[in-house]
Amino acid sequence: MALEKIPNIELNNGTSIPAFGLGTWKSLPNQVSQAVKDAIDLGYRHFDCAFVYENENEVGAAIKEKIEEGVVSREDLFIVSKLWNTFHRPDLVEPAIRKSLENFGLEYLDAYLIHFPMAAQEGDALHPTNDDGILIASDVDYLDTYKEMEKLVDKGLTKSIGVSNFNKAQIERILENCTIPPVINQVECHPYLSQEKLIEYCKSKNIAITAYSPFASPDSPFRKPGGTFMPKFFFYSISNRLAR
Repeated sequence: MALEKIPNIELNNGTSIPAFGLGTWKSLPNQVSQAVKDAIDLGYRHFDCAFVYENENEVGAAIKEKIEEGVVSREDLFIVSKLWNTFHRPDLVEPAIRKSLENFGLEYLDAYLIHFPMAAQEGDALHPTNDDGILIASDVDYLDTYKEMEKLVDKGLTKSIGVSNFNKAQIERILENCTIPPVINQVECHPYLSQEKLIEYCKSKNIAITAYSPFASPDSPFRKPGGTFMPKFFFYSISNRLAR
């Protein structure tokens, strides 16, 4: 049974995003492709992805199959991916999106977001840590990263750019120093973390909010000792330092 028609939300650059989308975080290997195909058949057109989820190729294979079947066209879909922390250095930004596009088998993304407002040590490890298991930060300023993201729009590699997990102060720095305002700020948002003040601020700047973990994600690695994602206390300490 197909979903009712999902309404679109107009973004500040004139593009539109379906209000309801399928997230691909924590999708099990060899299962996300079928989930994406089923979602397309049901009426989903918005898919939220990221390089660090390590399943862009499976998502891309499902999209390719549904396009070849004539179920959808590329233009029907809104595909989001995110720049991971280890690729914040300006010279790594364009190669990172090109790698994601290669994974998906696509020529462009509909939106490309900075995943977190902090940089991690550049290199092959997605989660570089020291001997104590603490994430090793890089001193790259997210403002320099965002300025490089703007060039991706000019090159046609993505239609829109935005941010994820950014607070008010960090967004204000971008708006004060950059040319293209973010179309989206993607943040954790649910009844236990309502984000009312941040939502009101973004609304005042015509920046859409995408809510992730809308059911509070009780199995989130943020809540598990020894999880593969960075501890929240470390993320917030770094992001607050960069905001000043």
